[in-house]
Amino acid sequence: MPRPAERADFAALPLQVAPRLLGAHLVTVVDGQTVRLRLTEVEAYHGRGTGDVPDPGSHARMGPTARNATMWGEPGHLYVYLSHGIHSCVNVVCGPDGVAGGVLLRAAEVVEGTDAAEARSGRTGRDLARGPGRLGQVSGLRYPLHDGIDAISGEALHGAVARLLLPEEPVADVATGPRVGVAGLAGTHAYPWRFWIQGDRTVSAFRWGRGAAAASPD
Repeated sequence: MPRPAERADFAALPLQVAPRLLGAHLVTVVDGQTVRLRLTEVEAYHGRGTGDVPDPGSHARMGPTARNATMWGEPGHLYVYLSHGIHSCVNVVCGPDGVAGGVLLRAAEVVEGTDAAEARSGRTGRDLARGPGRLGQVSGLRYPLHDGIDAISGEALHGAVARLLLPEEPVADVATGPRVGVAGLAGTHAYPWRFWIQGDRTVSAFRWGRGAAAASPD
């Protein structure tokens, strides 16, 4: 069984933390409805000055802004942002306080709360949380209400509670490759910062970002 995550579990940089989140559970309680998601696909993102390699695909690549402020804060909080003006996407903040970084939760298996997940999404089957927008939708977490919610303490924020539970042992068969839909060099094999459970049917399909295929060093 997974164990409750601790703040120290997310003190390392996102690239180190990301594969450890595979098989972890994100448990949310929103408006009294519980959904438990087993994470099957994630992506690491570093902010300006984080790690040895600049990350041109990160929201925090240019420094702190009102949008990315949570990424610069205490690890273990969730950075919830709006994608394409529609989808609330969920990231786990990683790294020391004041060092920007996050791990995008790209896909998951719904292991509890299927009825609530189906009602929120209007979908059924393995595609319930396949992709970051769908995962955010079924979790019930919304931007801007739940940006910054603490997944370690479980403290409520605007009617929501979130908790992260980590597997006792790393999952086997971890694959890695380019991030999905990220433009330019940041979405190529130069940044194999996407991690997923090989063969899991809930993992999202890969697609190149704008100009990424042409920029790929392979």
